[in-house]
Amino acid sequence: MLAVVVSVIRGLEFPQNSSTLRAPLTLRDYRTIVLEFSALTELVCGLIGGLGIFLLGMKNMSEGMQAVAGSSLRKMIAAVTNNRIFATIVGVIVTCVVQSSSITTVMVVGFVNSGVMELSQAIGVIMGANIGTTITGWILVLKIGKYGLPVLGGAAFVYLFSRGERARYWAMAIMGVGMVFFGLELMKDACSIIKQLPDFEAWFKSFEADSYIGVLKCAFIGCVLTTLVQSSSATLGITISLASQGIITYETAAALVLGENIGTTITAFLASLGATTNARRAAYFHVIFNMFGVLWITAIFRYYIVLIKWLMVGDVDTELIVDGETTFPNRTAAIAATHTIFNVANVLLFLLFVPQFVRLLNWMVPSKDFKEKPRLTDLDIRLLETPLLAIEQSRREIERMADGCSKMLDWLAELIQQENPDKTLADRLRKREQVLDSIQDEIAVYVTNLLSSNLPHSVADEARRQLRMADEYESISDYIVNLDKFDRKLRRDGLRFSAAQIQDLVQLNQIAAEYLREVNEAFRQGNDNVILKTDAASKRVRTKIKMLRKSHLEELSGGEIPPLVSVAYLAALNAFARVRDHSQNIAESIPSE
Repeated sequence: MLAVVVSVIRGLEFPQNSSTLRAPLTLRDYRTIVLEFSALTELVCGLIGGLGIFLLGMKNMSEGMQAVAGSSLRKMIAAVTNNRIFATIVGVIVTCVVQSSSITTVMVVGFVNSGVMELSQAIGVIMGANIGTTITGWILVLKIGKYGLPVLGGAAFVYLFSRGERARYWAMAIMGVGMVFFGLELMKDACSIIKQLPDFEAWFKSFEADSYIGVLKCAFIGCVLTTLVQSSSATLGITISLASQGIITYETAAALVLGENIGTTITAFLASLGATTNARRAAYFHVIFNMFGVLWITAIFRYYIVLIKWLMVGDVDTELIVDGETTFPNRTAAIAATHTIFNVANVLLFLLFVPQFVRLLNWMVPSKDFKEKPRLTDLDIRLLETPLLAIEQSRREIERMADGCSKMLDWLAELIQQENPDKTLADRLRKREQVLDSIQDEIAVYVTNLLSSNLPHSVADEARRQLRMADEYESISDYIVNLDKFDRKLRRDGLRFSAAQIQDLVQLNQIAAEYLREVNEAFRQGNDNVILKTDAASKRVRTKIKMLRKSHLEELSGGEIPPLVSVAYLAALNAFARVRDHSQNIAESIPSE
């Protein structure tokens, strides 16, 4: 656009010492304007198209890799400890898989927000994410740019016609790689057009990292571009395209890459808005970590560039003529090395001071005196971007529902046996049932939103099973509260279960609680043989209920049991039967097939 404007102004500028309003445009002027406008249009279209394909390729590569490495990814996140080195390694591996430091840091903010991850753990993972994101640059070092389209086409055929789900997701990941290189090739071709626009090329040349101010200016531009695009990988691709075509120098590209490290922090920062105190601390650390790193590396920028050039096999300024166009083939590797070595050095420096940074963040963002979470669950919509981890989050909430139902059965046994029921315990029982109702609602909304996205078959199947289990656990809590209501209603009417009936109900409660605990344990372990393992406990509950019902009906012939007590007792047996049925439904939902 600048080239066109300059051309038009040149054609319309006022001649000196002339009384005419403007100089007449010649045919040559018109041709120049048309040619430059055409070149500019081709440049913009090529950049936008190439960038779009590049970003779509990164997304497909990320989703394909997540689906293939899903179970391993979940285990790694769950295994993160307070060991800062191990947490950093996990951050590196996870980011290499998801192909985006932004996704990893947003995911970490979500985990911290939900209380699953401590701040010190999050700091380690965030630092590792900054190293993991440099893998994109090394992928682009591969000399397969012109083969991107055939790779894309071949993988697309496998993706469309393959029956195996795992093969389809491998094909999606490879298809993403092909799109990345095809998009990069389109951007390189578009950038070569800049040489046909002298004024546009001169504008790019004005950004030189030949002084400290120039380095800061280039870093600032890289930061702004990454903030706008919301992807450091995209701006890295543009930077490599410009540098490999000779539009900008290697030093300028290196400064732009440093600034991109700051720009990528905006995603996690936005994700922390409205989050808990610890989540905001994690996001602020990401900003401080990258800003401090860029400040110290720009201070020694000249020596750092000398180091990178010394480490490189070939000269970064070596020109190569390909199809009549000048390229700089060694600059891509140099830019990737610049990005990686900076982040590794920054992580090594920060690893020494993790405890101090935790204290600093606690001071910067003080804790609040009230409960910060407006919801009952730890579910966080930020994790919906990574379905394999989102499904793990909802699984944890269902485990909480399982524990809640077990506790309710224990409280019920206490209340039945008390001569004067503990009001506090009874209120806690009813409150827990209401909480489980709300948790089920939140899980239903969360998992339904998850199901609306593109999921691997295994994740979609688990999501549907989780919806069923949440409903079953909520139903169990309803029947437990009903059992307490039967006892309280009799007490209000001046009646009570007999001592023998109370003893029978407590025994039945114990057997039902044991069965539910076995089912819950199988759920936590992911035991596909849960039906076989818990069958004996299930039969004990059913046999006990039949025996008690038969015995009670025989006792009715004596006429000593008040009708209301009889009705309440039979209703209690039916309620325990429903608890057993719903527990069995949960057991049937646990196996993946």
